[in-house]
Amino acid sequence: MDLYLKGKTAIVSGASQGFGRAIAKESAIEGVKVFATARNEDLLDSLKDEIIAAGGVEPVTFVQNFVAPDGPQKIATAALAALGTIDILINNAGRSRPLDVIGAEDEWDAAMTLDFGRHRQLTQQLLPQFIERKQGSILNITSTYELRSINASAVAKASIAAWSKQLASQLGQYGIRVNCLQPGLIDTANIRPFFPGDERRKFAEREIPLGDFGEPQDIANMAMFLVSPRARYITGSVAVVDGGMRHYAF
Repeated sequence: MDLYLKGKTAIVSGASQGFGRAIAKESAIEGVKVFATARNEDLLDSLKDEIIAAGGVEPVTFVQNFVAPDGPQKIATAALAALGTIDILINNAGRSRPLDVIGAEDEWDAAMTLDFGRHRQLTQQLLPQFIERKQGSILNITSTYELRSINASAVAKASIAAWSKQLASQLGQYGIRVNCLQPGLIDTANIRPFFPGDERRKFAEREIPLGDFGEPQDIANMAMFLVSPRARYITGSVAVVDGGMRHYAF
Protein backbone atom coordinates (compact mmCIF):
# COMPACT_ATOMS: atom_id res chain seq x y z
CA MET A 1 0.00 0.00 0.00
CA ASP A 2 1.34 3.41 -0.96
CA LEU A 3 1.23 5.64 2.12
CA TYR A 4 1.84 8.78 0.03
CA LEU A 5 4.77 9.81 2.24
CA LYS A 6 7.40 10.24 -0.47
CA GLY A 7 8.80 13.77 -0.39
CA LYS A 8 7.49 14.55 3.10
CA THR A 9 9.74 15.85 5.87
CA ALA A 10 9.78 14.68 9.48
CA ILE A 11 11.46 15.23 12.83
CA VAL A 12 12.01 12.15 14.99
CA SER A 13 13.30 12.69 18.54
CA GLY A 14 15.11 9.93 20.40
CA ALA A 15 16.01 8.57 16.97
CA SER A 16 19.23 6.73 17.79
CA GLN A 17 17.73 3.53 19.23
CA GLY A 18 14.54 1.64 20.08
CA PHE A 19 11.25 2.93 18.72
CA GLY A 20 12.77 6.13 17.37
CA ARG A 21 15.42 4.33 15.35
CA ALA A 22 12.87 1.98 13.79
CA ILE A 23 10.52 4.87 13.01
CA ALA A 24 13.29 7.01 11.50
CA LYS A 25 14.48 4.13 9.31
CA GLU A 26 11.00 3.15 8.12
CA SER A 27 10.16 6.80 7.40
CA ALA A 28 13.26 7.15 5.23
CA ILE A 29 12.47 3.91 3.39
CA GLU A 30 8.99 5.34 2.68
CA GLY A 31 10.65 8.35 1.04
CA VAL A 32 10.55 10.81 3.94
CA LYS A 33 13.44 13.22 4.52
CA VAL A 34 14.05 12.63 8.23
CA PHE A 35 15.65 14.98 10.73
CA ALA A 36 16.87 12.45 13.28
CA THR A 37 17.94 13.84 16.63
CA ALA A 38 19.39 12.21 19.74
CA ARG A 39 22.35 12.56 22.12
CA ASN A 40 24.57 9.77 20.81
CA GLU A 41 26.52 10.77 17.72
CA ASP A 42 27.89 7.29 17.02
CA LEU A 43 24.42 5.74 17.06
CA LEU A 44 23.07 8.49 14.80
CA ASP A 45 25.93 7.91 12.37
CA SER A 46 25.20 4.20 12.31
CA LEU A 47 21.50 4.95 11.75
CA LYS A 48 22.40 7.06 8.72
CA ASP A 49 24.57 4.26 7.31
CA GLU A 50 21.79 1.73 7.95
CA ILE A 51 19.21 3.86 6.17
CA ILE A 52 21.43 4.43 3.15
CA ALA A 53 22.23 0.71 2.95
CA ALA A 54 18.48 -0.04 2.99
CA GLY A 55 17.86 2.36 0.10
CA GLY A 56 16.12 5.03 2.16
CA VAL A 57 16.39 8.78 1.81
CA GLU A 58 19.55 9.95 3.56
CA PRO A 59 18.55 11.56 6.87
CA VAL A 60 19.82 14.72 8.49
CA THR A 61 21.26 13.86 11.89
CA PHE A 62 21.51 16.34 14.74
CA VAL A 63 23.22 15.66 18.04
CA GLN A 64 21.35 17.37 20.86
CA ASN A 65 20.56 16.69 24.49
CA PHE A 66 16.77 16.84 24.38
CA VAL A 67 16.39 17.75 28.05
CA ALA A 68 18.68 20.77 27.88
CA PRO A 69 16.65 23.94 28.57
CA ASP A 70 17.21 25.16 25.01
CA GLY A 71 17.06 21.68 23.45
CA PRO A 72 13.63 21.99 21.79
CA GLN A 73 14.44 25.43 20.36
CA LYS A 74 17.76 24.23 18.94
CA ILE A 75 16.12 21.17 17.39
CA ALA A 76 13.31 23.19 15.79
CA THR A 77 15.67 25.86 14.47
CA ALA A 78 18.10 23.33 13.01
CA ALA A 79 15.33 21.22 11.47
CA LEU A 80 13.67 24.17 9.76
CA ALA A 81 17.04 25.37 8.48
CA ALA A 82 17.85 21.92 7.09
CA LEU A 83 14.45 20.95 5.70
CA GLY A 84 12.69 24.26 5.06
CA THR A 85 9.32 23.04 6.29
CA ILE A 86 8.21 20.20 8.55
CA ASP A 87 5.29 17.97 7.60
CA ILE A 88 5.52 15.41 10.42
CA LEU A 89 6.63 15.61 14.04
CA ILE A 90 7.19 12.37 15.95
CA ASN A 91 7.73 12.99 19.66
CA ASN A 92 9.41 9.81 20.81
CA ALA A 93 12.22 10.46 23.31
CA GLY A 94 11.76 9.01 26.79
CA ARG A 95 12.70 6.24 29.17
CA SER A 96 11.02 4.09 31.80
CA ARG A 97 11.50 5.42 35.34
CA PRO A 98 10.07 3.09 38.05
CA LEU A 99 10.02 4.66 41.54
CA ASP A 100 9.03 3.81 45.08
CA VAL A 101 5.69 5.13 46.31
CA ILE A 102 7.64 8.01 47.84
CA GLY A 103 9.91 8.86 44.95
CA ALA A 104 12.78 11.32 44.88
CA GLU A 105 11.77 14.77 43.70
CA ASP A 106 14.61 14.99 41.22
CA GLU A 107 13.44 11.76 39.58
CA TRP A 108 9.88 13.06 39.26
CA ASP A 109 11.16 16.35 37.83
CA ALA A 110 13.41 14.54 35.37
CA ALA A 111 10.55 12.34 34.16
CA MET A 112 8.15 15.23 33.65
CA THR A 113 10.84 17.18 31.79
CA LEU A 114 11.90 14.38 29.45
CA ASP A 115 8.58 12.63 28.90
CA PHE A 116 6.23 15.61 28.77
CA GLY A 117 7.72 19.09 29.05
CA ARG A 118 10.28 18.95 26.27
CA HIS A 119 7.82 17.32 23.84
CA ARG A 120 5.33 20.07 24.54
CA GLN A 121 8.00 22.73 24.01
CA LEU A 122 9.27 21.25 20.75
CA THR A 123 5.72 20.98 19.44
CA GLN A 124 5.01 24.59 20.37
CA GLN A 125 8.17 25.69 18.55
CA LEU A 126 6.82 24.10 15.36
CA LEU A 127 3.11 24.91 15.63
CA PRO A 128 3.34 28.34 13.95
CA GLN A 129 4.64 26.81 10.70
CA PHE A 130 2.08 23.99 10.86
CA ILE A 131 -0.73 26.51 11.36
CA GLU A 132 0.55 28.85 8.64
CA ARG A 133 0.72 25.98 6.15
CA LYS A 134 -2.63 24.54 7.33
CA GLN A 135 -1.28 21.02 7.39
CA GLY A 136 0.79 18.65 9.49
CA SER A 137 0.75 15.45 11.47
CA ILE A 138 1.96 15.12 15.06
CA LEU A 139 2.44 11.69 16.59
CA ASN A 140 3.26 11.34 20.28
CA ILE A 141 4.68 8.03 21.49
CA THR A 142 3.20 7.36 24.93
CA SER A 143 3.60 4.26 27.07
CA THR A 144 1.73 1.54 28.89
CA TYR A 145 0.46 3.82 31.64
CA GLU A 146 -2.18 1.67 33.38
CA LEU A 147 0.33 0.10 35.73
CA ARG A 148 -0.03 -1.13 39.32
CA SER A 149 3.32 0.22 40.43
CA ILE A 150 4.70 3.74 40.28
CA ASN A 151 6.50 4.72 37.10
CA ALA A 152 7.12 8.44 36.70
CA SER A 153 7.58 8.13 32.95
CA ALA A 154 4.17 6.49 32.61
CA VAL A 155 2.56 9.36 34.51
CA ALA A 156 4.23 11.90 32.23
CA LYS A 157 3.22 9.96 29.13
CA ALA A 158 -0.39 9.84 30.37
CA SER A 159 -0.19 13.64 30.45
CA ILE A 160 0.97 13.52 26.83
CA ALA A 161 -2.17 11.59 25.88
CA ALA A 162 -4.48 14.12 27.56
CA TRP A 163 -2.62 17.07 26.03
CA SER A 164 -2.70 15.43 22.59
CA LYS A 165 -6.49 15.11 22.66
CA GLN A 166 -6.80 18.78 23.60
CA LEU A 167 -4.41 19.80 20.81
CA ALA A 168 -6.30 17.69 18.29
CA SER A 169 -9.54 19.51 19.12
CA GLN A 170 -8.03 22.94 18.65
CA LEU A 171 -5.78 22.24 15.66
CA GLY A 172 -8.25 20.35 13.48
CA GLN A 173 -9.49 23.61 12.00
CA TYR A 174 -6.00 24.09 10.52
CA GLY A 175 -5.83 20.62 8.99
CA ILE A 176 -3.35 19.44 11.63
CA ARG A 177 -3.80 15.96 13.08
CA VAL A 178 -2.53 14.89 16.51
CA ASN A 179 -2.47 11.25 17.59
CA CYS A 180 -0.77 9.00 20.14
CA LEU A 181 0.75 5.58 19.78
CA GLN A 182 0.76 3.48 22.96
CA PRO A 183 3.18 0.56 22.87
CA GLY A 184 2.77 -2.53 24.97
CA LEU A 185 5.84 -4.59 25.88
CA ILE A 186 8.31 -4.16 23.05
CA ASP A 187 11.73 -5.80 22.91
CA THR A 188 14.05 -2.84 23.47
CA ALA A 189 17.05 -2.10 25.67
CA ASN A 190 14.71 0.02 27.79
CA ILE A 191 12.47 -2.90 28.77
CA ARG A 192 14.79 -5.95 28.77
CA PRO A 193 16.26 -5.34 32.27
CA PHE A 194 12.78 -5.76 33.79
CA PHE A 195 12.38 -9.29 32.37
CA PRO A 196 15.66 -11.16 32.96
CA GLY A 197 16.30 -14.74 31.98
CA ASP A 198 13.13 -16.71 31.33
CA GLU A 199 10.79 -14.04 32.75
CA ARG A 200 9.95 -12.62 29.33
CA ARG A 201 8.71 -15.94 27.99
CA LYS A 202 6.73 -16.72 31.13
CA PHE A 203 5.08 -13.31 31.21
CA ALA A 204 4.27 -13.33 27.50
CA GLU A 205 2.72 -16.78 27.60
CA ARG A 206 0.59 -15.77 30.57
CA GLU A 207 -0.47 -12.23 29.61
CA ILE A 208 -0.06 -11.59 25.87
CA PRO A 209 -2.50 -13.32 23.49
CA LEU A 210 -0.02 -13.15 20.60
CA GLY A 211 2.51 -14.95 22.79
CA ASP A 212 5.55 -12.68 22.81
CA PHE A 213 6.81 -9.13 23.15
CA GLY A 214 6.61 -6.93 20.08
CA GLU A 215 9.50 -5.57 18.03
CA PRO A 216 10.33 -1.89 17.35
CA GLN A 217 9.30 -2.50 13.75
CA ASP A 218 5.73 -3.15 14.94
CA ILE A 219 5.69 0.36 16.38
CA ALA A 220 7.21 1.83 13.23
CA ASN A 221 4.58 0.17 11.04
CA MET A 222 1.70 1.73 12.96
CA ALA A 223 3.49 5.07 13.19
CA MET A 224 3.85 5.25 9.42
CA PHE A 225 0.15 4.74 8.91
CA LEU A 226 -0.88 7.29 11.53
CA VAL A 227 1.28 10.09 10.10
CA SER A 228 0.40 9.29 6.50
CA PRO A 229 -2.37 10.78 4.34
CA ARG A 230 -4.02 7.35 4.54
CA ALA A 231 -5.02 8.32 8.10
CA ARG A 232 -6.41 11.70 7.05
CA TYR A 233 -9.60 11.28 9.11
CA ILE A 234 -7.90 10.09 12.30
CA THR A 235 -7.06 12.61 15.02
CA GLY A 236 -7.24 12.71 18.80
CA SER A 237 -6.80 8.94 18.94
CA VAL A 238 -4.58 6.62 20.97
CA ALA A 239 -3.58 3.59 18.93
CA VAL A 240 -2.47 0.61 21.01
CA VAL A 241 0.15 -1.85 19.76
CA ASP A 242 0.48 -4.47 22.49
CA GLY A 243 -0.22 -7.94 21.08
CA GLY A 244 -3.63 -7.92 22.76
CA MET A 245 -2.22 -7.68 26.28
CA ARG A 246 -4.67 -5.08 27.65
CA HIS A 247 -3.62 -6.10 31.13
CA TYR A 248 -1.04 -3.85 32.61
CA ALA A 249 -0.17 -5.34 36.01
CA PHE A 250 3.27 -6.90 36.02
